[in-house]
Amino acid sequence: MIEVEVSAIVNPTEDTERVALAISNMFKRLETDLDQSMPKPRVVGHGDLESLFTMHELLRQERLLDTARTQLNKGHSIDGLSTDFMLNKQVATVNRLNFPATEEPLGSIHVTINTNSGEELDRLIDWLAPQTEDGEPLIELDVNDI
Repeated sequence: MIEVEVSAIVNPTEDTERVALAISNMFKRLETDLDQSMPKPRVVGHGDLESLFTMHELLRQERLLDTARTQLNKGHSIDGLSTDFMLNKQVATVNRLNFPATEEPLGSIHVTINTNSGEELDRLIDWLAPQTEDGEPLIELDVNDI
């Protein structure tokens, strides 16, 4: 079972609705809430595999498969059951994807994807951001293959 967790800080200069919009632009089927238990409020969301469908499409439209694959593999947990990465919060407000190298001054969107096995995580990465040659996917997995 695939679980997607997303969060982004809401700074005093930011509108909570715009931060929530940035997240929902990337993850359409994600339920979001405002978490005020931390020193800074955060928009948090939880979802499943379907939450990644929009990102799957955008990675192909924006030709970011190699970058995404690198980030997903770089974020592998020690136990091999999850990966985490960041997305640019400001760019996401206009339905675009960008993977910042480090945390941004106003905060990034933090994404964690949890799976039940290392094999499931590998298949998910192959579906979301397959290996490419000259920018084209070598193999496109069906979502049912995950």
